[in-house]
Amino acid sequence: MAKNSATQAVHKKATVPQKLTVLTGKSAGSAPTKGKSPKTASGKRVNPQLLKQASEDAVAGTRERTEAGHMMAGRTPPSRLTQQRQSGAIRTVDESLRDTPHDLDTSTVTEDEKLLQAPRSYEEDYTKTDPWRVMRITAEFVEGMDALASVRRGVSIFGSARTAPDDPMYQAAEETGRLLAEAGFTVITGAGPGVMEAANKGAKEGGGRSVGCNIELPFEQGANPHLDTLVNFRYFFVRKTMFVKYSNAFVIFPGGFGTLDETFEAITLIQTGKIYQFPVILFGRAYWAGLVRWLQSKVLVERKISPGDLDLLIMTDDPREVVHTIAQAYRAETRTVERRGIAPPHSAGK
Repeated sequence: MAKNSATQAVHKKATVPQKLTVLTGKSAGSAPTKGKSPKTASGKRVNPQLLKQASEDAVAGTRERTEAGHMMAGRTPPSRLTQQRQSGAIRTVDESLRDTPHDLDTSTVTEDEKLLQAPRSYEEDYTKTDPWRVMRITAEFVEGMDALASVRRGVSIFGSARTAPDDPMYQAAEETGRLLAEAGFTVITGAGPGVMEAANKGAKEGGGRSVGCNIELPFEQGANPHLDTLVNFRYFFVRKTMFVKYSNAFVIFPGGFGTLDETFEAITLIQTGKIYQFPVILFGRAYWAGLVRWLQSKVLVERKISPGDLDLLIMTDDPREVVHTIAQAYRAETRTVERRGIAPPHSAGK
């Protein structure tokens, strides 16, 4: 009897790792199959060429969606405009976060090969070093904070650039921007077309301030025409810092990876106590329902998050509920600051 109980206990312990077979094709304890590689989420076998092509396709897809957003708004995308000829020498400045190998398809470079390579000029080499990048990043923080120093009661609105003016979500974003402006809030977006343009347009209609934080991409993204303040950024993490620093809330309309990035960035900061009383509002219940169900049925069940973490996400389909929720949270934040006896937040007051 004791032997049977022990066998059952061992079997129960083994059931959890065996679930990994669904994703990997093998149990957790088995050695990887020789000659085989894992698959992507779409079911393709991974190899360097596939990853390279997927990266290139992803950039092309981002460009296509951004261009579509401009065209649906009746504008020629800036990336399709003919560049005017520039006189004189054009200096290319390194803007990457890390160095990229000259040839991704070559094998490991030997120390002898490095030794025999012709040295680059000091100036060219220095502008591609990490200390140079740190100075550029620092300058970008200074420029962004200087441009946004006067922003008060900011609300950042995110969503897809590929949202047409006749889309209900475009209209809802425009209405949300207008109501926020009428309530005394500044609307901040990524400056692009689609949902971002709708929110900026609504803010202007509501007589409020409309701010855009644009990001530099491999193609010319361009900003929408409904902005009072436009700041251009080269680095995503600097731009994301500005969204959080100068906002009192995030409103998340249907979007893709960039929208999800901003959503979980804010949730992580709240979860770790970096910001407080900061509403993160998912607009469009039907769009976000699948994500929330996955968080409930998988992430929460496996105790990767706490039950209370789900309450950090607010869901609605009504622009008026958005404004009411944000106004309530702002008043509560102001009272908390006063009670703690610290200087009011930069975004407090108007």
